[in-house]
Amino acid sequence: MLLVGLNPFGLTYTVGLQGRGTPRANPDARGLDGFIDIAMEIGAQSIELPNSWLAAMSDAELAALRQRLADLNLKPIIGSGLPHEPHGAAIRSAVALGAETIRLAITRILCGDRAELGDGWPKLVDETREGLRTYAVMARDAGVWLAIENHQDFGSQELLDFCDEVGPNVGICYDTGNSFPIAEAPIPFTRRIAARVRHVHLKDYQVQFTDEGYRLVRCATGDGAVPVAEIASILGEHHELLTASIEIAALEARHVRLLKPDWWKGYPPISGPELAACFAAARHRRLADDAEYRTPWEREEDGQILIDYEMEQVRQSAVNLKALGIMAGDGA
Repeated sequence: MLLVGLNPFGLTYTVGLQGRGTPRANPDARGLDGFIDIAMEIGAQSIELPNSWLAAMSDAELAALRQRLADLNLKPIIGSGLPHEPHGAAIRSAVALGAETIRLAITRILCGDRAELGDGWPKLVDETREGLRTYAVMARDAGVWLAIENHQDFGSQELLDFCDEVGPNVGICYDTGNSFPIAEAPIPFTRRIAARVRHVHLKDYQVQFTDEGYRLVRCATGDGAVPVAEIASILGEHHELLTASIEIAALEARHVRLLKPDWWKGYPPISGPELAACFAAARHRRLADDAEYRTPWEREEDGQILIDYEMEQVRQSAVNLKALGIMAGDGA
């Protein structure tokens, strides 16, 4: 069973995490309170809160937020990032809100582009491992789990290796859309990591093939190439209960240039059948080669157009997941 909720990263403009100008903000942003209202509107059972919203809160403010979430029956997960905040920064928020898990992005790599580091990928891996070891001890002492995210950087076996190496309180935050950026098919990826998953990002993409590889274009969860129902079924074979967040992808399309030989720098060898499975999965509901892939943000739209765009995709995701029986509510 998935306790499906929401995180704000598909609503970055609406809630004020992304904007144009200086300061880079949407003057009509709904903020934390508005985000909680959106979660309740779609029938969320859990909620993922970025520590950037929580770090400056007083103990009293965090205690009040904890009570509010409890009254709304929203199970909290804290979102943070190893390269974005000091090690352990989110632990205070997790303990204060009674959150069992911190979702942790562990590098800044996107689109699987390890080659952008030149020869620096092995050094980044070593630094990430050591950072996770430090964070895992701090989290263990506080009674908190870390869920490391496949954030378009690491493959399934690499994530499992981190879990084995850095601490027994370390699991995986499985972003269902992020096997494509590192050239793995969703179902084999899911089967490999399922037992170690601690939290889920229910994200989907429509894929548009290009001369260099493919673009990953945001869409409502359930409208793209990711087989979310089969993924949920596999996870259910290993877990009675998991938290999950609807996460619509970024406002910028991701271009995975895996048809360029240099893109593969830093990757282990991959078999022909494995790569074929990835391409076959990516062709499901694919965008035509000449289709418009740009989001309103990429077309320089602003204001209510962007808000309506983000909100429609979040609402449609909830409708889709309820119809599939993945999310509690009408149709489940």
